[in-house]
Amino acid sequence: MTKKILIVSLLLGLIATSCNRVADNKPANEVAIPQPGTLENFQSQSAKEVENPQQGSPAPKQDSTAPNKTASVPAHPPCSNGDSQNFECYAQYYKNLVETQGVPAAFTSLRAEYDLNAYVSAQCHPLAHVIGQAAVEKYPTVAEAYTHGDSFCWSGYYHGVLEGVVARIGRQKVPGALNTICDGIVGKASYSFDYYNCVHGLGHGVMAFTNDELFDSLKLCDKINGDWEKSSCYSGVFMENVIVDNKNHFTKYLNPADPLYPCDAVDAKYKSTCYLMQTSYMLKVTTGNFKKVFELCSGVEDAYRSTCYQSLGRDASGRSSSNVTTTKNTCELGKNFEQQSNCVIGAVKDFISYFHSDTQAKQLCNALAADLQTLCLTTTDSYYKSF
Repeated sequence: MTKKILIVSLLLGLIATSCNRVADNKPANEVAIPQPGTLENFQSQSAKEVENPQQGSPAPKQDSTAPNKTASVPAHPPCSNGDSQNFECYAQYYKNLVETQGVPAAFTSLRAEYDLNAYVSAQCHPLAHVIGQAAVEKYPTVAEAYTHGDSFCWSGYYHGVLEGVVARIGRQKVPGALNTICDGIVGKASYSFDYYNCVHGLGHGVMAFTNDELFDSLKLCDKINGDWEKSSCYSGVFMENVIVDNKNHFTKYLNPADPLYPCDAVDAKYKSTCYLMQTSYMLKVTTGNFKKVFELCSGVEDAYRSTCYQSLGRDASGRSSSNVTTTKNTCELGKNFEQQSNCVIGAVKDFISYFHSDTQAKQLCNALAADLQTLCLTTTDSYYKSF
């Protein structure tokens, strides 16, 4: 990590020119070297969490301010019988846990319940939002709330913190406060993942503020200083839009008849970030049919088509928990070299991000046909240098 921060510091001057590229949108035989602290690493991580909420989730942090650190956490939340599918019952339970025992206790319960309770598993992300919103009542600043955080279930805690902060600031003051909310976050100057999570969380927060009006939310993100920060905020908006269950989470900016929407309707400056998130929804509406999503991506505007294919490669890795054989077979569903090669690029980057190693990535490369293998190994070498 020290090496990574050092490299980031040396490359800060390059961020302004590279920050808008979620993927490099270059032909597959022109593999660009991603830079630490730019958005490719971080936004891909956020997009991946839509597919697999548990990958990369750290253990709960110790909460030294909890009023009763040794208090036992009930094995199951008291939401049974008629309340077993009552979201408000679970929400109130986790709010109470945060208040009385602290954030780690709430996540200890949520993690245990995730494996035992199908309803909690399905509602894990919005429940993590609830824990984050409750943390705002306990800790006065975003920076302090984040020190007690946990990324379990799509980093919902961090998004909930920002939603709570936005609600506390008040409707009239939010637009003018967007540039100060993430002040104090550790690693802001080096574009750390915590800082990304904060500005990304603002995207979730402004979606709550606008009642999920996507286009209004994007305009609020535009008020944030810095292209890197703007794009991070966009990613939160688009992620919030994609995570929809039509129970506790609704949106009018997804269309099963047009799985590319809203990416095919937003302005050009938003498109890369949108397409990086959208393949998860495209897979949802096609019931996981990667071959169909390859076809859908082939209809994307030329400048963003490779982003779509690479995003699909990330999903191929994410859905298989980075299994070599499954990921290889999925990318080979692409009907031509452009589709397959970009899928491999997205997949091998995800392997490296997941394992924090190039060993498994090279195993994937070595399983591929010769032309894809060369590209894969080149991508692995260049991408791994960024970690």
